[in-house]
Amino acid sequence: MSAENPKDRLVPFPSKLAFGVGQFAEGLKNTAFSLFVLFYYNQVLELPGTLAGLALFIALLFDAVTDPLAGSLSDNWKSKLGRRHPFMYASAVPLALAFAGLFWPPGDIKALGEWGLFAWLTLFAILTRGAMTLYHVPHLALGAEMTDNYNERNRIVAYRQFFAALGVATVSLVGFGYFFADARGGRTDVGNYAPFAITLGVMMVATIWYSAWGTRKEVPHLSEPKPKPRRNVVAQLGLDITAGFTNRSFRWLFSGVLVVFVMAGVNSALDLYIYQYFWELVDWQMLALNVGGTVVGLLIGVFLAVPLLRFTGKRFGVILGTAVWAICQVIPVVLRLLDVLPANATTELFVVLFTFKLVQGIILQLAYIAFGSMMADVADEHELASGVRQEGIFFGAVAFSAKATSGFGTFIGGLGLDVIGWPRGANIQTAADVPPETLVHLGLFYGPVVAGCAIVSLWCYKHYSLTRERHAQILEALNVRRQEAEGSAAMASGR
Repeated sequence: MSAENPKDRLVPFPSKLAFGVGQFAEGLKNTAFSLFVLFYYNQVLELPGTLAGLALFIALLFDAVTDPLAGSLSDNWKSKLGRRHPFMYASAVPLALAFAGLFWPPGDIKALGEWGLFAWLTLFAILTRGAMTLYHVPHLALGAEMTDNYNERNRIVAYRQFFAALGVATVSLVGFGYFFADARGGRTDVGNYAPFAITLGVMMVATIWYSAWGTRKEVPHLSEPKPKPRRNVVAQLGLDITAGFTNRSFRWLFSGVLVVFVMAGVNSALDLYIYQYFWELVDWQMLALNVGGTVVGLLIGVFLAVPLLRFTGKRFGVILGTAVWAICQVIPVVLRLLDVLPANATTELFVVLFTFKLVQGIILQLAYIAFGSMMADVADEHELASGVRQEGIFFGAVAFSAKATSGFGTFIGGLGLDVIGWPRGANIQTAADVPPETLVHLGLFYGPVVAGCAIVSLWCYKHYSLTRERHAQILEALNVRRQEAEGSAAMASGR
């Protein structure tokens, strides 16, 4: 029988809390990016939807390189602060400055012109995403390294998802509850966006630095990079990516989540259009749906997911969460188009929408937590096969897929707005300002067309085969290998 695995440990509460708080910053950035950027540039600044979406898609192409690059760099970094923490400390201020610039283009928008505005959006989207990558990929990898314990990983991801949901809630409260409230001019007042972005930027810096400082005691428990031949960064990145994609479990997980995040990105980019014009909601109803429905559902899901996953298994959690997300996205839109739901701007309609958002959030959290924990298990499987720990590469790919929500997803959303002939300008205030057939096309695009792609994700997830039993065997084999390596090192040093 092998000796006890020292990494099969329960992580202290202060470290789990600090790690979880770190996700708050990513929740702020992603929610603001997905919910407001397309609406701000397209509806308020009148940049064509195709150009706005294209700018964010170009930024996503940079992520295709920078996300795995950040993972590869942090996988191979050596310092007194460990592999991950130097990047976490360094990223905070650049992220806040870039994010503020995203919502603060030069004062004379007309003089800038469409292509100047397009260039500004492209540049600051790239800078914001790049700075977030520098932080977020090492942060995700850190969570996978803190323990080998199968169930403790679920709890660590649950902390992360709890604060991600708080990030979503904060953006909604700060946005709909104050800066974009109807009393301050609503979502179409250009002057509301810069102070909104500055406020979120300050929060990002504070929570990122707290997360890095609060997890510093975990550094001795983390893996150290193994010696490798000296290579340039690009060559090492290519080798790391190639090695990562040799893992079958990772390929199927990455493919499935990339599709579902793109779908979610289309919907997030169009949420404000749907809220304001398709459902004709007022500010407090938008706030209540995002916070009282989605976020409360996600927070409830945090507490239900960990015990449920003990019985259902992680793959089932991902499949169930994806399927329920798609169903809850489609049904309300279809019922409205069939004229079955209560009339717009009524309390009865709001209650129906709130219920769907609540259920969607609860079950979706099951998928989020299961997926994050599965990725940590994949890193173990890959280490057994290759002898190398590559959490950074794997979670770099995850970060890239998540950013597809506001990259490729927003590009599709912006293109769709132009295809259906959506009218632009701050003077488009209500559904009465939009042709009825255009509203129908918006609903069809937002609901059935996009959510139908979930079938592809479910098919990918079905091919994931790393079970609890197989993972236990992997950990036992890894523990034996690590002990043998430590014994050999001790003998060599004794000589």
